[in-house]
Order: sequence, then structure tokens, then C-alpha cells
Amino acid sequence: MNKRSFNLMPVVILAGGMGTRLREQTEFMPKPMVPVGTKPILWHIMKIYAHYGFKRFIICLGYKGDTIKDYFLNYRFRNSDFTIDLGRHGDVVFNKTHDTDDWQVTLADTGLRSMTGSRIKQIEKYIDTDSFLLTYGDGVADIAIDKLVAFHRSHGKIATVTGVRPPSRFGELRVEKNRVVEFGEKPQIDGEMINGGFFALDCEVFDYLREDDDCTFERGPLERLAEDGQLMVYHHTGFWQCMDTLRDMDLLNRYWESGDTPWKVWE
Repeated sequence: MNKRSFNLMPVVILAGGMGTRLREQTEFMPKPMVPVGTKPILWHIMKIYAHYGFKRFIICLGYKGDTIKDYFLNYRFRNSDFTIDLGRHGDVVFNKTHDTDDWQVTLADTGLRSMTGSRIKQIEKYIDTDSFLLTYGDGVADIAIDKLVAFHRSHGKIATVTGVRPPSRFGELRVEKNRVVEFGEKPQIDGEMINGGFFALDCEVFDYLREDDDCTFERGPLERLAEDGQLMVYHHTGFWQCMDTLRDMDLLNRYWESGDTPWKVWE
């Protein structure tokens, strides 16, 4: 794969779920729009991919999808200083642009009740390359996307999933004779890895999917890919954090406010 075709691979982001475990925020907005700092977590995810040259995005919308559409329709206004001349038909002059993201963003309505596999199948018509990238709209990592893609190309199978070992939700105590001799805040869990998102997929994956609302990518399709010997794992041992709960949201925002942002691979 040459550099040009490498960077043309689209990034599919699943952003249509209801985010019920983060109801405090998702009652008012879709989970990918929940802010980390002053930007939605969706923006942080896109910045990770764009840093490695992947700037074509297909966002699968569902619950409160109009909020995400409005965000990108007004993206330049949100990220620029501008002057509007109300006496000249509302003419606008942009004075200073704070963000110059040269992204191409396709916003695809994939249904309110659709499961993940259905959403992916529905955007097949927008994929014009042999392979594409896929992730969820609620997780960040300091993952090297170029190395993920290189690994995917090296093994020749249909699908690659990134495996991670997430931090524990509780601090770890090392005790001697009822005395705490060491306290570790949220150590990494030992044992089996979990699905961390950040997939690389060949288009043959669409043969494993259906448009029916109940098609869940993580169940039947990924299970069959594994049974067929077509699913490989890319080991990511660095930082990874999803935003499932209010606690997760608070944690990511504390990272951002402190300036300790391991997923901020961009300048």
C-alpha cells in the first residue's frame, strides 16, 4: 500500500448509541458530544486519527444525531473569530481561525435503535477503499494508528481488534500485618485483554454483517470471524480509557485539566 492510499483509508466512528450509563449527560446530548475540556470526546478521537494522516471520517449517527450534524455544520464558526455585518445580508468575515482541521466528514444516519453491526453495514456504500478503520465514539488512547494498520496489513486476515488491559476501577492495597505498605491508584488489570476498539478491517467484513437492527458487531460477526481464523489482535500496552460512566468522564477531564493527557498525540 502506498502512502497516498494508506492515508485515504476512511475512519468509521460509531456514534449512535444512547449511552444509558452516562444518563446524567446523555439525556441532553449524544455521548460522543460529552466534553473533555472544551471539546467533545468525538473531537479528541478524530484528532488522534488525523495526527497519523487519517482525515476521512464516516460518523454513524443515531440517538440525538442532529446534535452532531449541527456541530460539524457550524464547525468553522465554533472554532474561529469572525465579524458579521448585519447590514449587508449577514456577510461574515473570518478574522482568526483557531483550528484548521482539514477533515472530510460524512454524517450518516444509521437509525435510532440499530446495533453496532447494523450501523457498520449501512455505511458500506461510503467505503471506497479495500480496508477501513473503525472505532467507538467514546474511547481515547495513545495508540499508534500507523503501527495498527501496518500490523493489519502484515497478517492478511480480514479483521484486527486492538486488545487492551484497562486500569482497575479501584485502588490496590498491598498489606502486611494489617498495615498498608503500598497503595496503588487504579493499577492495570492482570489477565485477559478486552476489546479496546480501534479496529482495522478489510471490506470482506461486510459479508459477516446485516442491516437488521439487531446485528451486533461484537457478538455474531466477531465471533464468526474468530471461528474462521480471520480475527487478529493488536496489543496496545499504553494508555486507554473509555467514557462509560460519569466517573470516567470526570477522570478524563481531570487528566485534561492537569495537562497530563496521554492520548494527546497531536501538537
